[in-house]
Amino acid sequence: MEIAKLGEFGLIDRLTNDIQLKNESSLRGVGDDCAVMHYPDTEVLVTTDMLMEGIHFDLTYITLQELGYKAAMENLSDVFAMNGTPRQLTVSLALGKRFKVEDLEAFYRGLRAACDKWNVDIVGGDTTSSLTGLAISITCIGDAPKADIVYRSGARETDLVCVSGDLGAAYMGLQLLEREKTVYYRQIDELNGKIREAQKAGNDALVRHLQQEGARLTDFQPDFAGKEYLLERQLKPEARGDVVALLRERGIRPTAMMDISDGLSSELIHICRQSHCGCRIYEKQLPIDYQTAVMAEEFNMNVTTCAMNGGEDYELLFTCPIGDHAKLDELESLGIKQIGYITKESLGTRLIARDGQEFDITAQGWNPLR
Repeated sequence: MEIAKLGEFGLIDRLTNDIQLKNESSLRGVGDDCAVMHYPDTEVLVTTDMLMEGIHFDLTYITLQELGYKAAMENLSDVFAMNGTPRQLTVSLALGKRFKVEDLEAFYRGLRAACDKWNVDIVGGDTTSSLTGLAISITCIGDAPKADIVYRSGARETDLVCVSGDLGAAYMGLQLLEREKTVYYRQIDELNGKIREAQKAGNDALVRHLQQEGARLTDFQPDFAGKEYLLERQLKPEARGDVVALLRERGIRPTAMMDISDGLSSELIHICRQSHCGCRIYEKQLPIDYQTAVMAEEFNMNVTTCAMNGGEDYELLFTCPIGDHAKLDELESLGIKQIGYITKESLGTRLIARDGQEFDITAQGWNPLR
C-alpha cells in the first residue's frame, strides 16, 4: 500500500492504534500534540539518536524489522548506561517514496518487540518525506533515583574496570556482511557487462540466458553457517538491562559507566577524561568470542584491535570500587569480566599486551563525522 494513500495521520494511527501504555509515568501517549508524563519523585533521563541510511545502516543486508529493533535497543542502552530505567520512546521517520506501508509496519514490529522486552511505551513521534534515503530519530525517556544515577565522571584511582559480555563480534559481523555485499555487487556488475556486450552483438538468446542468471543471482543467499552469532550481534543487538539489574541485586554500584557503542578504546578514553584519571587494561583479559577470533583470522585482522575498536557491541563498560572485587569474581560466570584498573591521570590510558609491553590506548572507534 502506498503511504500517500493513508496520509500522515492515517499512517500514525495504523502503526500505533493498539499500543497499550505500561508505565504509570505515561499519562497520555500518541494522539495529542504532546505526550504527557509525570515524574514526581525521580530524576528524568533523556537520550536521542539519529540514524541515517548509508551512514549508520545499509538496507542491503538489514531488514526493516531488524532495523526497528536495533534502533530502539541503541537508545534503551543509553538509559541503562546511566543506571536508569527506560520508560517512554518517541520515533520520527523521514521516508523516501520507495517505502510502502508494509515496510513501516515491519519497522514498527521490530521497534515494538524491543520496547515490549523492557516495558517501554511508544508515546509519539513524527513522519515526513525524504529525498536522500531513510532517516530515523529516536528519543528515549527514562528515570532513576538521584542517588542511583551513574555518570562517566565518577571513576577513581584503584577502581576496577569491567565489561559485560564479549567484544568485537558486532564489528566482525559487519565485516562479514560488507564482504558478501561486495561479492554480490561485483557479480551483478560483471553480469551487466556481459549483457551489454551481448546486446551490442545482437545475440538475443545470450541476453535472455544472462538475464535468467541475473534473476537467480537476485535470490542468492550467502552461506553464513557457523557465523550466526556474529550476524546476530550486528543485526539484533541487546541492551544490557539485565546487567544493570544483576549489579543492583548483588549490591554493586558502579562509580562510572557507559555503553560500548563506538568501541571500547573510545569509551575508556571518555571515562578517563571525564573522571580525570588513567587506566591499565590487560589484553589477556579482554572477553572475545570464539567466532570473533576465527573471523578475525579469516580477514587477517588483529582480534585485539577488533575488540578494542569495533563498536556496536552495546555491552556495558563500568568501574567499581576495589572492595567489590570478590562480588565481581562471583559474576564472571555470568559474563562480567574484570579487564583492568583505574590509575592516576598522569599515568595515561594504556593497554598491557600479553608479552607485558604497554601501548597507549587511542580512540580508533566509530566517528560518524569522519
